[in-house]
Amino acid sequence: MVGSLAGPAGPALAEEAFVTAQSAETVDVVDLDARRVVATIPVPGAPAGIALSPDRARAYVTAPEAKAVAVIDTAARRVIRTVTLGGGPLGIAVNPADGTVYVADWFAKRLMVVNPETLAVEGEIAVGTSPSGLALTRDGRLLAAADRDDDAVSLVDTRTRERLAAIPVGTRPFGVTIDPEGRRAYTANVGSNDVSVIDLAARREVARVPVGERPYAVALTGGRAFVTDQYGGTVSTFDLATLAPGPRITVGDYPEGIAVSRDGTRLYVANWESDTLSVIDAETLAVTGTIRTASGPRAFGDFLR
Repeated sequence: MVGSLAGPAGPALAEEAFVTAQSAETVDVVDLDARRVVATIPVPGAPAGIALSPDRARAYVTAPEAKAVAVIDTAARRVIRTVTLGGGPLGIAVNPADGTVYVADWFAKRLMVVNPETLAVEGEIAVGTSPSGLALTRDGRLLAAADRDDDAVSLVDTRTRERLAAIPVGTRPFGVTIDPEGRRAYTANVGSNDVSVIDLAARREVARVPVGERPYAVALTGGRAFVTDQYGGTVSTFDLATLAPGPRITVGDYPEGIAVSRDGTRLYVANWESDTLSVIDAETLAVTGTIRTASGPRAFGDFLR
């Protein structure tokens, strides 16, 4: 996934996935207990990135071709507003502390800061070239942006909106994830087929772990990292303590977005070319189910409610 590991505490409800289906120009709502699509929400403009508000009442969806962000009422399962931003909105994240929305502009060296109440753009943050994935620490104070065409990750102080560091990583970083403790970030490097491990306090890369071909996004659970390998049709794994590579899990064709269930026992992987979600048992590493979606699921970001 892109962002921190789990949502806030709340009542025990059935989990849902809000899956951006870029080719179909929809967001599918998937009941993860029943393992089927229960609603389809039209979102024009090739929806790709997604992030949910801290209370999970809203989903914010980037629509790059419309140069916009669609705001979905997750209970009503409908778009309640579309905000035109310009540029190339792709990656998106929500601050878990105050709900501020950050949107990566693929066409510019900037992040746009969106007020969650007014939905007005209230500022910009300078980062590197072609920012893609975004992630925040759980306290909301530090933001990481994968600057794909600079082979770097920007670290941003969300209070001052200043870029604190640009950390060199592997080639073409895309998805980025921060651990729950806020100690390390992990970025999937599409061009070098590895994951960079970043020490956030030291502001430097401390390791690179080889994974499958064209890694896209990273999720963390059960002491392991799980990395979607677009060209491999697999999810690579490695141990978070030792960084030793583990088994590769065969999923659908061209896996992209990945997220962890609320209890940490399952992972959900969006397979772009198979039009499916794969369900992985986090302990046994077995694929336990496949859920059909609309065409071109990406689910790039925080997509579980």
